[in-house]
Amino acid sequence: MQVKYLDLQAQYQSIKPEIDQAIQKVLDTSAYVLGPAVVQFEEDFAEYCGADFSAGVNSGTNALLLALKALDIGPGDEVVTSANTFIATVAAIVHSGARPVLVDVDPVSRNIDPILLKMAISPRTRAIMPVHLYGRMADMDPIMATAEKYNIPVIEDAAQAQGAQYKGKRAGSVGLMGAFSFYPGKNLGAYGEAGAVTTSDSELDKKVRVLRDHGSERKYYHDMIGYNARMAGIQGAVLGVKLKHLDQWTRERNRVAATYRKALKGGPVGLPDVHDDYAQVFHLYVVEAPQREKLQDYLRENGIVTLTHYPVPNHLQKALGFLNYKEGDFPVTEKLCREVVSLPTYPEMTDEQVEYVAAKIREFFGKA
Repeated sequence: MQVKYLDLQAQYQSIKPEIDQAIQKVLDTSAYVLGPAVVQFEEDFAEYCGADFSAGVNSGTNALLLALKALDIGPGDEVVTSANTFIATVAAIVHSGARPVLVDVDPVSRNIDPILLKMAISPRTRAIMPVHLYGRMADMDPIMATAEKYNIPVIEDAAQAQGAQYKGKRAGSVGLMGAFSFYPGKNLGAYGEAGAVTTSDSELDKKVRVLRDHGSERKYYHDMIGYNARMAGIQGAVLGVKLKHLDQWTRERNRVAATYRKALKGGPVGLPDVHDDYAQVFHLYVVEAPQREKLQDYLRENGIVTLTHYPVPNHLQKALGFLNYKEGDFPVTEKLCREVVSLPTYPEMTDEQVEYVAAKIREFFGKA
C-alpha cells in the first residue's frame, strides 16, 4: 500500500466546482491584489476565530512580523517565544529588530512551558509569542496571567492551529493579536502563500493594514515605511471556499488521530497528549520514536511517507548562532528534535491507511 504524507489533489477534487468558480470570478474582475474576495474572507475568518478583525497578508511569516511592527517593537526589545517551533517564528522577531528569547517546552504538550516563560521575562520584554504547535493551543491561562501581571501584549503564533480551541476560545482570539499561515499544507491552506493577522483592537488592525500596503492608507501617500505584504485576490477566493469546509475537515483529522491513538496506544512510540481543555485540530500527528531514522527508512520501504518537524532546534541553527545559545540549553526541545516523526495525516485518509501505517510501526519495533 502507498500512503502519501498529504494529498492536496484529493482535497481539490472534492471541492473543485466551488474553487474553480471562485477563481474564475477573480479572473473576470481582475481583482488580483486584495479586492472583494479578500475582504469577504477577512470578515468570515475574523468571525470564525471569534475576533473583531482579520487582515489578509501574503504569508504567515509576514503576519508575525506585521503584528510585531504594529506594536512598535524593534531594536533593544525582547520577544519571548518557544524554542520548539519552525524558524519563521524566530525569524520574524529578528526581522523586527528585536531579540528572540527562547523558552523550553513542556514535554507533554510540546508547547511553551508557562513556568519557564515567567522566568524569562525581563525589563526589555515587549511581547510574548506562544506557538500553538501541531494544532494544539498553548496553555493560555497562565501565559495570559503572566502577560497581564507585567503588562506585556501576547501575539499568538497560530500558523498550525486554524480552528483549534482552548477552553472554548479559538486560536487567534485569546491574545491581543493572532498570526496565521495559509501555506498550502496547512489545515486551511491557500494555493500559494498567504496569511492573516487577527485582533479585536481596531487601531492595531488599521496599523497592520497600513503596514501591509507600503505604509499607505491612501494610494501614493505614505505615513510610514511599510511592506509589500498584501494578500492576492485568488488566495482570498480559495480560502473563502475552503473556510466553509474547515470544520468538517477538522472532524476528519480528529478521526485519523483517534484511529492512530487506538492502534498505537501502549506501543513503543510516544503519542500526542489528549486533554479536555484543548480541542485539537491535528495539523500534524507527531509521535516520538527511538531509532527515528531507521523507522522512517522502514516506513518508506513500505510505501509510507513521513516528515520530521523539526530535526534541528532553533537555538542550534547556524543562522541563529548570534543568539549564543548552546546544546543543552533547552533539553526537552532537543529531545523532541531527536525523536519526533510526523505521520501521514489529512482528512481524506482512510482508516485502512491509518491502520496500515500503525501496523508497519509496530512491525518495525517487533523486528528491532
